[in-house]
Amino acid sequence: LGSVIHSVSLSELVFYAKAALGVDKAGKILFLTQDLSAVKREDFDDVVELKTSQFLIPGLIDTHTHAPQHVNSGKGLDYPLLEWLNKYTFPSESAFKDMNVARNVYEKVVKRHLKNGTTSCCYFGTIHLEATKLLVDLVLSIGQRGYIGKVNMDTNSPDHYVETREDSMKSTRDFIEYTLSKGSSLVTPVITPRFAPSCTPALLRELGELAVQHKLPIQSHLSENKNEVKWVSELFPESKSYADVYDSFGLFTSSTIMAHCIHLSDEERELIKAKKVGVSHCPNSNFSLASGVLNVRQMLDIGIKVGLGTDISGGYAPSMFDAMRNALTASKVVEHLSPQHKHLSLAEVFHLATVGGARLLGIEDKLGNFEAGKYFDGLLVDTDMGNIDLFPSVDTPESTFEKFIYLGDDRNIRSVFVNGRQVL
Repeated sequence: LGSVIHSVSLSELVFYAKAALGVDKAGKILFLTQDLSAVKREDFDDVVELKTSQFLIPGLIDTHTHAPQHVNSGKGLDYPLLEWLNKYTFPSESAFKDMNVARNVYEKVVKRHLKNGTTSCCYFGTIHLEATKLLVDLVLSIGQRGYIGKVNMDTNSPDHYVETREDSMKSTRDFIEYTLSKGSSLVTPVITPRFAPSCTPALLRELGELAVQHKLPIQSHLSENKNEVKWVSELFPESKSYADVYDSFGLFTSSTIMAHCIHLSDEERELIKAKKVGVSHCPNSNFSLASGVLNVRQMLDIGIKVGLGTDISGGYAPSMFDAMRNALTASKVVEHLSPQHKHLSLAEVFHLATVGGARLLGIEDKLGNFEAGKYFDGLLVDTDMGNIDLFPSVDTPESTFEKFIYLGDDRNIRSVFVNGRQVL
């Protein structure tokens, strides 16, 4: 019982100053109503009344991040993408053959994302099967919802961090079998070619076939950096574009999430739209690695699905609130350069961080807001934690929420719920 805020469309946030939200024992939302007289307390095992400084919002959905790169969060941002991968990322990821390293980092990264309000997260692992299986176990035991991929890399990679095509496919099949054997809706295996340059055509083709065989989602990177785009054109001269590389190997489906997508042609955007591919916008990373600025408004206007991602550790913050803030800033940069594309609103970026993310994952009928019948993934927010100054004479529920998005952090997240169960 208390204040509830959620997104019901791209541009519409709903604020309930006094509402009742009911959840059944299976973790599904029974109702969200402002008619408190219709709610009978005796029908529920537990009734929680929020303080005036508290409100509920849906859990946040991070559509792109790299779990092993948490060790590099907040450092090593002095190079562009391709140099950055070789200097920092590949050496640190190669260490995950050591299970002690994997356990130490993965336990921290899952808890850190959860503490920042991310109830569902799309994780890249590494090429190491056992370490990525451990990530599945930790996501389950800690209680987050995870979409997890064992990374595939069989070419154009360092000698100390590369697979053969045969080993890559075998370990991917083993990973899929292991994850599905858990029998839990909280963990889903994801086909994860790192990006086109790190995979041979044969591997890309087999991964596309594997995704179809098991009806699995796919995640990778697309057009993040101009030098990367040029490199792909040299590696795949027979393809019409970077996007066409993935599409030609069956990796563009309605369950595909492509991170970045900054430097696309009009034809590539139309292909993404036609194939119903989702785009994960990672603005912190795009700024931090000087990759460019994605025109999100342009994508939304033509009907492309968009969500937000933190992209650790190209992005330095494991916070979807940071992703929202940077998405707002990025859209204002875009509007300055392209005045016909209006900057995003607060309501729109919050939608991308919740309902938009659920849509990319193909679970918008199960998550994203507090509609009856969906699972209760939610955050109990408290603005009275000393880091946000509010002024009752002028601050409304709307301005309080706005201040929280811009100024709030993990201190303000008092409780986290996944599938109706309190996990933090």
